[in-house]
Amino acid sequence: MQSVENGHGSQLPWQPSSSNGDKTKDSTASTGAHTQDNGASATDSHPLERKFQAVLSSANIDLEQLRKLSWKGIPCKYRCTAWQLLMGYLPLNASRRDLTIQRKRREYDDWVGQTFSRGEGALDRVLWHQIRIDVPRTIPGSPMFQNKRIQKSLERVLYCWAVRHPASGYVQGINDLLTPFYYVFLRPYLPAGSSDDSQISGSEADSFWCLTKLLDGIQDNYTHAQPGIQRQIVKLKELVARINGPLACHLEAEGVEFIQFAFRWMNCLLMREVHLANTVRMWDTYLAEPDGFSSFHIYVCAAFLLKWSKDIQHLDFQKIMLFLQHPPTDAWDTKDIELLLSEAYMYKCLYHDSPNHYSSAKR
Repeated sequence: MQSVENGHGSQLPWQPSSSNGDKTKDSTASTGAHTQDNGASATDSHPLERKFQAVLSSANIDLEQLRKLSWKGIPCKYRCTAWQLLMGYLPLNASRRDLTIQRKRREYDDWVGQTFSRGEGALDRVLWHQIRIDVPRTIPGSPMFQNKRIQKSLERVLYCWAVRHPASGYVQGINDLLTPFYYVFLRPYLPAGSSDDSQISGSEADSFWCLTKLLDGIQDNYTHAQPGIQRQIVKLKELVARINGPLACHLEAEGVEFIQFAFRWMNCLLMREVHLANTVRMWDTYLAEPDGFSSFHIYVCAAFLLKWSKDIQHLDFQKIMLFLQHPPTDAWDTKDIELLLSEAYMYKCLYHDSPNHYSSAKR
């Protein structure tokens, strides 16, 4: 694929690499750990690993360099640290990290102790009931997320987050957004076959803080009536019409409203459309992009929809909805995700600063 330049002359930050990828529903399902790094391909992993090692071993992290490297995919052995730095959870100064993580874990543990001190009977019954319904449904084919200790841990994080964010509170979909953090933060311990309580406890606290950071950036998606998602869907519809008029016209002719399929894409960040390991690879890039989970995600959704344009234009309303609710991504691997991200970046370069395209100033 040729590199694309936008009006400012910036080139595509990476070109898709060859990779075997992972095609299982959940990469922890059979072995307890994903066998392939969902970052660089096998042919270029060692040079990339050396670059990550050089950046992450610095006494003061160069955040822009870390973002540049992360766009290409983060090697598994560095992903936990890189994500926590990119999320702003860990300080860039290496000398402050141990004390910071100890303080944040202790603060979370104190909250849990205060929140659950009087037992489950003292909790918000409706909220707790909804969380306890949703957690077992979270990635149901995964032994990791069907583990009872981890399910209890997920419940605590979701409840503590919800009661501390009453303006938004818990909505279905937030449980999905929590799982990549657990997957990445607990994964270093999984090859041994299990995680002890201290490892789960530490990952639980880290996941709580990183989920908080993530949702702070897209808070409007989860407040009353979810206005952030409504705006994203409008922008997606405008973007698709600009890129592919025939597809937009066919959807309109068949009576397909974007909210009917794109709401879940925005609410769950496409997590229910691709496997967890592929979601993790997407988030490497999202964390490296400015407004990756909001603005850039719209371009990813556009690229995702446009990938099926020819198929969709031969379908009627009912078949379109069935197709978009179950897109054929079971065999997708890292290469497919990287192609999707490159297409999204191309659309961003072409349309983000276009005066005829959507802009926040017009809304």
